[in-house]
Amino acid sequence: MLHSVRRTILVLCACFVSFAIPAAAQEVPGDYQEVLKSLDRKGDFKAGVLKVNIPRNDLKMTIQGFSTPTPFGFGGWIALTKATDGSDVMMGDLVLLQEEVNPVLSALLDNGIDVTALHNHFFWDDPHVYYMHVHGMGKATDLARQVKPGLDLIGHVKPEAATSASGSGTPLDTAKLAKIAGHEGEQTGAVYKITVGRDDLGMKEHGAVINARMGLNTWAAFVGTQEDAAIAGDVAMLETEVTPVLKALRKNGLDVVAIHHHMTGDRPVVIFLHYWGRGPAEKLAAGFKAALDELGKGGGSAAHSMGQ
Repeated sequence: MLHSVRRTILVLCACFVSFAIPAAAQEVPGDYQEVLKSLDRKGDFKAGVLKVNIPRNDLKMTIQGFSTPTPFGFGGWIALTKATDGSDVMMGDLVLLQEEVNPVLSALLDNGIDVTALHNHFFWDDPHVYYMHVHGMGKATDLARQVKPGLDLIGHVKPEAATSASGSGTPLDTAKLAKIAGHEGEQTGAVYKITVGRDDLGMKEHGAVINARMGLNTWAAFVGTQEDAAIAGDVAMLETEVTPVLKALRKNGLDVVAIHHHMTGDRPVVIFLHYWGRGPAEKLAAGFKAALDELGKGGGSAAHSMGQ
């Protein structure tokens, strides 16, 4: 009887070991091994997903003076998995310093990778870090090649020296800015602001029209002089407009500071993008106009409703 019990225990132990081994370690497929090699980074393969680690071990992070190690929330990553047609879907979340955001953004866009969100995860973090969500589809080795230029910039971008505004120069020529943008604005103190609604979306909620006054708008605020101005604003975009608008802003030297949504349950889904820039006022207005030109290219749409 004792011998039988021992044999049963041994068999059960063997079963547990055999089941545990595949769950703990899966062999990395050949194309994903090439991804790790191409990116020169470590990763693991579990549940059909290759996860490539991009930790910010180079940063000594504190939040309200409290030391917060990398695993606390500063471990960036990209992940790949197979689609039904055998191609790959890539998603990721990159941890970036302020000065890294726009160089990395441009490198990704220039190589065919989409950026789908940009935001902060913490208050009182030192240094300030931002989180950039990325997306791509295609062949695994191609995706690795496309994302690599952006990843290679992480930890290697030097911040630009800040310069104070001189305070002297030609006052803003608001008529010229309005002509460039194609829309009139309003003056409030030292700030000239142009607001453009997205009435082409025909959005409603419970029958109420959601218009520019309700926040469905794109705007640009100017301050400073004609020679040295600052611009800040918000762009309301359909999902298909996000990448073209990002490319237009970056091509014109404007920095993207946030990508997120303002509403839930909206149809169509509207994404909002916040941007900033500094330079000659006419150049800034041209950058704003380039972003505007990417909106509504699909033409007017039928009315859409929220919260029915």
